[in-house]
Amino acid sequence: MKRYIVTGFFFASLLHAQLLTVDESVEKTLQNYPDVKSFQLKVKQSHSAYKSAFADYLPQINVAAQYNVTQTYVFSQNGVFATVDDDGWNAGIFAKQKVWDFGQTGSKVDAKKIDERISELSLKELKALLTFKVKSLYALMLLQQEAIVVRKQDLAAKDAYYKQALALLKEGLKTEADASRLLSAYYIAKENLSIAQTTYEKAKATLELYMNEKIAPDTTLDSSFLEQELRESKEQLYKEVLSHNYTLAIEEKSVEKNILLHKATKASHYGSVDLVASYNHIDTLSAYDSKLAGVTLTIPLYSGGRVSAEEQKAALAANISQEQKRSQELELKDELNGLLFDIERYNTTIEAKKAQLESAQKTASVTEGRYKEGLATYIELLDATTVVLNAKLGLLEAYYLRSLAIERIDYLKGTNHE
Repeated sequence: MKRYIVTGFFFASLLHAQLLTVDESVEKTLQNYPDVKSFQLKVKQSHSAYKSAFADYLPQINVAAQYNVTQTYVFSQNGVFATVDDDGWNAGIFAKQKVWDFGQTGSKVDAKKIDERISELSLKELKALLTFKVKSLYALMLLQQEAIVVRKQDLAAKDAYYKQALALLKEGLKTEADASRLLSAYYIAKENLSIAQTTYEKAKATLELYMNEKIAPDTTLDSSFLEQELRESKEQLYKEVLSHNYTLAIEEKSVEKNILLHKATKASHYGSVDLVASYNHIDTLSAYDSKLAGVTLTIPLYSGGRVSAEEQKAALAANISQEQKRSQELELKDELNGLLFDIERYNTTIEAKKAQLESAQKTASVTEGRYKEGLATYIELLDATTVVLNAKLGLLEAYYLRSLAIERIDYLKGTNHE
């Protein structure tokens, strides 16, 4: 119930305050965070790498020219070799078209296409992680904002109890011990309020850095964010996480990529068949044209074991990526299990704290009246108010922790940045 969370905002000031929602916080962070722009550039970079690899499918055409200021030419004259020094030049165009390389080029191009997909998934993974971090900061600010209200109420109560004890001390109805102990409780409450305010300001400062924007002092947060509940069943969550988790998807693409690279390396054993053509104009002692058109077959016979080593390396990389994928699946299942158990525990804690708070408030009210009548000691009074305080803060913390667990599950599902 909302009354257990919203514990003391000043509603008149809310009419003029600016509401910052968690969705706005996420949107501004994704627009301004430097790593997002960096990963967007990496996506473009990987697309350029794919286009570069795809170019191997297309004809390779080169133009070359050479001019020699002086060159020695040898020729036969009357059965005798003679030499002459003269200048010379030549210019030509060369073309080469790959015909067949046993799938080596195709596998490399497909691997680059997967690299491009991995870059896109990495960008989505970064956005999902940033979204989770922003929501965590937002939840922490909400927790501390509510805790500040509770702490202020506790501080005001301790101050009133202390002043009341001083008045009763003058009338001889209370002792110095009452006043001293209540004063000590007042300073402890003041310190705890300061801690809550500092924690809130630290979370706020971090969120401002993420958003690249200042959060106005009168900004309010959406307290209903802490009240979200998990709706999906355990089986549905397992299915969604294993189907849509970005890290797991990246591992799957890495497996596909390494298998393709292994195929490409394996195919390099067999060489390639290429069409070649050239046209040259040569102007030395005499001028003439040279033409060439044909087919070439290149088969590597010996490379010092380099080709075999590269094939083995690619095969090992494929096996390693498969094992990493299986390991990632186990980690996801283990983390999801832990989060589901935690959420179940937080649900129980929330219900218990609600009941405890209601009971503690009634007890504190009775104890306060008994204390005024001299029928209860300051120790009983402080104990009663402490139980109320702990119940309020415990309830807030349970809501906060449950919210974090739910957001973490959304992150694992790969849907947290949408």
